Amino acid sequence: MDFNLTEEQQLVQQTFARFSDEQVRPVAAEIDKKGEYPRTLVATLAEMGVFGLRYPESVGGSNVDFLSYCLVMEELARGSLSLAACAAMQSLMGTHFLFALGTDDIRERLLKPALRGEKIGTICITEPNAGSDLSAISTAATKVEGGYVLNGQKMWITAAPVADFFTVFARTGEEKRLTIFLVERNFKGLSVGRTIEKMGVWGSPTSELSFVDCFVPDDHRLGEEGDGETQLRKILSEIRVMTGALAVGVARAALADSVQYASERSQFGRPINRFQAIQIKLAEMQTDLSAATHMVRHAAWRLDTGQLTIREAAMAKLFATERAVDICDKATRIFASYGYAMEYPVQRYFRDIRFTLYGGGTSEILKLLIAREMTK
Repeated sequence: MDFNLTEEQQLVQQTFARFSDEQVRPVAAEIDKKGEYPRTLVATLAEMGVFGLRYPESVGGSNVDFLSYCLVMEELARGSLSLAACAAMQSLMGTHFLFALGTDDIRERLLKPALRGEKIGTICITEPNAGSDLSAISTAATKVEGGYVLNGQKMWITAAPVADFFTVFARTGEEKRLTIFLVERNFKGLSVGRTIEKMGVWGSPTSELSFVDCFVPDDHRLGEEGDGETQLRKILSEIRVMTGALAVGVARAALADSVQYASERSQFGRPINRFQAIQIKLAEMQTDLSAATHMVRHAAWRLDTGQLTIREAAMAKLFATERAVDICDKATRIFASYGYAMEYPVQRYFRDIRFTLYGGGTSEILKLLIAREMTK
């Protein structure tokens, strides 16, 4: 695959590269410091059509190819991973099931406004004792007349403090299989708990969520009863490749800052980029970034052409995120003491990038998945 982007893809990339340079990077430190959902920039992204990129025009989207979508996420992450995380949740995980499985009323009242940035959605899968292990999910939905009653607790819910609706995975029926439910903010029995203080991505707030006898109407069940895990697996590859694109974006920022700093910082009478120790780090960072970029974009192209396998998506996410973590670590070493100082953004890259290790499956889970796919 030759990654000579089409004219349309180049235009998308250039548009969001400019946006990142002109409107995101200058305020990235402020987003970090405030630790609040970046509503102003989120509203701008809505005006630019970011939240509808993956959806058809019938619901207010533009239905771009997945590679273009990943280019957008990459450029946003290069500016601020906090903003990119908010955009990713709103444009994919937080709204996908409303589009794929929701009623016409749900699409009109919640999906379309969400794509316009007027409502905020999120997804609720993880629990205190259930992360990578979906079988450990214990939140339960009991069938009653006219709907279901939800009881349980969710953890690490992105944008929960500001969300208007929640896509919740819970167990139903005698077989205790996963089913997807749409819970609106005003439903009785829904409670947003404490905000979790994290190492990084401070502008994307994360909270606990609890359900105590929360009634959910029948028409808010998304899809068939017991079909939740099957529906989730349909978009896991997209989530993984997109997460790889986020990692590539942060790594690009870390490398660019490192190259510039190494040319400006002098020691022993010459710029530090003249020393072999620094040159070796830069060469390793560039090589890893090039390889990660190729894997992610190749996987995105394969998805667009209907050829992407589960193994390829997992490999792209695994390699891109792990290499990005290493690139950001090397960046702090090039900056030396200043890499430990809050005045330079390199410390933010170092903190933020670890966020990409966990969403869509940890590296350990992905390795097991890759090996299993290889030995089928």
